Amino acid sequence: MAKLDKLKEEIGWMKIIFGILVAIDISLVAWLAQNYKTATFLVFICAIGAFGTTVGIVWVNKAAYHKINKLEDL
Repeated sequence: MAKLDKLKEEIGWMKIIFGILVAIDISLVAWLAQNYKTATFLVFICAIGAFGTTVGIVWVNKAAYHKINKLEDL
């Protein structure tokens, strides 16, 4: 039972991290859409940040699905 509770708690934390990363990614993309003509260097930095957060979103999503599949085995 303890292993089941641990997996549920880890999935709960991943949901929080996933939500934060999605909010950051949306904010960065919105800023890029508004300022792509004015701040060329910052646009480059922001694009790298948006790419990094998107990779983070995909990674957290895959890890969460992996843990959800582990729940089926318990």
